[in-house]
Parts: sequence; structure tokens; C-alpha cells
Amino acid sequence: MAAVGGCFFFLIAIAFAAVLWAIWRYNNLIALKNQVVNGWKQIDVQLKRRHDLIPNLIASVKGEMQFEQDTLEKVIAARNSAVAARGVADAAEKENALTQTLSRLFALAENYPNLKANESVKSLMEELTSTENKIGFARQFYNDIATRFNIAQQVFPDSLIAQAFKFQPVELFEIKEPAEREAPQVDLSLRPKA
Repeated sequence: MAAVGGCFFFLIAIAFAAVLWAIWRYNNLIALKNQVVNGWKQIDVQLKRRHDLIPNLIASVKGEMQFEQDTLEKVIAARNSAVAARGVADAAEKENALTQTLSRLFALAENYPNLKANESVKSLMEELTSTENKIGFARQFYNDIATRFNIAQQVFPDSLIAQAFKFQPVELFEIKEPAEREAPQVDLSLRPKA
């Protein structure tokens, strides 16, 4: 009789340990999921700042760049599209398009001496460049934590908890355009431009 009681308590202890382990692993997945959400919100904050700076830049350069209206309109259209993005993949695609149109605008602005000398345009371009760097760091953080979350859902035995509670893998920011993978061409020669 004592052996049956001892065995019963042993089984209860094992069940209790299993429940504690399941709670611990579930809480770990929840913590990772919340870090992913936080990572996305950090990107979102920087994207909002970027979106807010663009109209100011367009307003500052519009008068000088009268012959570049097509480029200015493309920047505004890309910005509006990026503002309307939903989800990581959609935002990544539309933000990449915005980055490309902004790069074209920056390159064109180099051809206008009055813009290069304009302090407010310089300041806005510097702020946009700084914001681009912050976006890059925020995306890197997001991808790192999203990868940890996705791995945690796939490795045994955490995969059992992830399946039981219907955790879903999250999307990563990735470069889809082959042109974005290419290194930029930099000309450091001192010869004057024609």
C-alpha cells in the first residue's frame, strides 16, 4: 500500500513538473512574440518619421526642381503607398520602392547648386539619411528577434507548445529586388562633372 502511495505521489510530481515546464516554455514564446511586436513598432516609429519628413523635403525643393516634377510626383506616390502598407512583407516592398525614388531625388538634387547650398534642404536630407540608418538598425533588430521567435517555434520540444497554442511564424524584412543587392557605384575621382 505504501508503494502505491509513493508511486502516486511520484506521478503527481512528474505531472506537476511537466505543467511547470509547459508554462515556462509558453511564457518564453509569449516573451519572444512581444519582442517581435516591439521590434515592428520601432520600425513603424522610424517609418512615420521618414514619411513626415518627405513632404517637407518636397516642399523645399519644389521651386528649384521645376523640371523634375515627374520625380517629385513619384516620390509622393511612393510615400503615400508606403504609408498605406499593411504587414511586414507589404511594408518592406513599398518602403524599398520609396527608398529607390528618394535616391533618385537625392541624385537629382546634386545637379542644383541652389539646393546644395540651401540649409533647410541640407538639414532635411541629413535628417532623412539619419532616419534611414535608424530604419536599417530597427529592421536588423526585428529580423534578429523574429528569427529567434521562428526558431523557438520549430525546435523540439518547444514546437509542441507552439503547435498547441497556434503560434505562427512571422515574416522577415528581406530584399526582393535584385538591383538592391548590388553595391552602389561610387566615383571618387576629382575630375569635374560635365
